[in-house]
Amino acid sequence: MSITVIRPGMLSTFQDLGRVGYQHLGVPVAGAMDQRAHRLANLLVGNDTDCATLEITVTGPTLCVNQPCCVAITGADLSPTINASPAALNRPLVLRAGDELAFGARRRGTRCYLAVHGGFLLEPVLGSTSTYLRSTMGGLHGRALRRDDDIALNTHLPHAANADALDGLAQSLWAIRVYLPSPVAESTRNRVRIIKSAQWPDFTPESCAALLTEPYRLSPDSERMGYRLQGPELSLTAPRQMISEAATFGTIQLPAGGQPIVLMADRQTTGGYPKLAYVASIDLPLLAQMGPGDTIRFECIKLENAQTLDARRERAFKTLASTLAPIRALLQHP
Repeated sequence: MSITVIRPGMLSTFQDLGRVGYQHLGVPVAGAMDQRAHRLANLLVGNDTDCATLEITVTGPTLCVNQPCCVAITGADLSPTINASPAALNRPLVLRAGDELAFGARRRGTRCYLAVHGGFLLEPVLGSTSTYLRSTMGGLHGRALRRDDDIALNTHLPHAANADALDGLAQSLWAIRVYLPSPVAESTRNRVRIIKSAQWPDFTPESCAALLTEPYRLSPDSERMGYRLQGPELSLTAPRQMISEAATFGTIQLPAGGQPIVLMADRQTTGGYPKLAYVASIDLPLLAQMGPGDTIRFECIKLENAQTLDARRERAFKTLASTLAPIRALLQHP
């Protein structure tokens, strides 16, 4: 029960929902950059949402399946193919032994997620299988995929021994209608919503106005730890000393150079730079799908609005899990 890596792609790492609960020990959370796409991929193959998925960045791998399995691909459209034929996004797909799953040109987004029914067989580190590259922790030997890697799977399809059963499973899965509630569907917004920090008044009025009215561009230095933004220079009303505070996914901080940085999934555990604002969690997936050269515009919302949006998304995921229950039943029982 395995998948062989023929070509590894640019950066393909295993991620789950993160290594939560260890920041006080200096251990970063890591986890999927786009948690919406990660959770959706798992639900589409009958998994719990915290199972590891393969996060694929910009240029995808080529994989050979050695045993029948059911997969789902979500997030960015990187032109996935199965045996050179286009593969559908946001659907459970049955692969047979010998099938080749590959990725091509980037059409939309930056990161896509591959889930397999039953999950990948990985060794948890501090309760998580997420890969943190700087410490070679988690995932597959703490690193990105390499050529000839053999990726073990946790389970096999009960239909695997019978070709007719596999064909029937594929047809039954395809017949299931997958409707994504709007809070779960991919965002088409052109502005990223932010919440002002307690330090917002410490920045000059011109800086606050610039962040909300001017476009910023993602620097080529942007990566999983943080997005460096290029745009109007921002500044404090007066220099100040700060004690380091806990860092969160989506914190917008301002280093000495005046160009803001948005902390992302592989962020450090603490930071001492002044903080302008926080990206609302509802828009973190939108931000995660941006890449170097993309333009970001921000708009401000109240904390209460952000909490309402987040609660609405969680209810939508719960509803989706119920509506996709037939997929789980089909995959568990031949």
